[in-house]
Amino acid sequence: MADQLYLSLWYANFRFPQLPGALDRVLQQFAALGGTDKVKAATVYPLSWNESPIYQWVHSDKDPEENAEPAQAIARAMEALHEDYAYEFEVEWELWTPSEEGGEEPGWKLEPRVVRVTGFGPQFDEGSFDQNGQIRIDLGTDTPFLQEEVALSAESAAYVKKNVQKLVDLTTLMQKNAGAATRLLWSESGENLAQKLIARLQQLN
Repeated sequence: MADQLYLSLWYANFRFPQLPGALDRVLQQFAALGGTDKVKAATVYPLSWNESPIYQWVHSDKDPEENAEPAQAIARAMEALHEDYAYEFEVEWELWTPSEEGGEEPGWKLEPRVVRVTGFGPQFDEGSFDQNGQIRIDLGTDTPFLQEEVALSAESAAYVKKNVQKLVDLTTLMQKNAGAATRLLWSESGENLAQKLIARLQQLN
């Protein structure tokens, strides 16, 4: 069963007014990984996840003049900083995905996948940022990095390894370029993701 995958980031000596700048640097890293740093959507949640959003913005492909640069999207959503708000931004990166076209042996193609980057106010959801990080990246399910339902040949295995390498590169960039002091890659189920990745890659060798 697919498991939801997250990357949590903590910053040394972090102050809440630094959150917009930190989010900007995080969003910029996806362009370096073959994706885009253009923000597709932004949502602001007050108090907790149980509350309805107080702000939502979705980029329109019909309006190419609409500015989706991270700095502008962040400025709009975070015009007023509230310590009990969470600020979520959607971007995309591309991962290799098996295609059913072409017979028994799966073909592979790069497909965009939505990533949600959320910055937490220190009082949002009773201070859950202690566990989630000042910034949490929701990477979607772990399927692209494991492909447990796919019988892989040596050629196909190379594409899974490319996805795993991109995941490793992402965690590295968050420390090197985005300034995170501590990073934690984790799954919703609590299973040890590193062990699952190692076990799967050993099956592919």
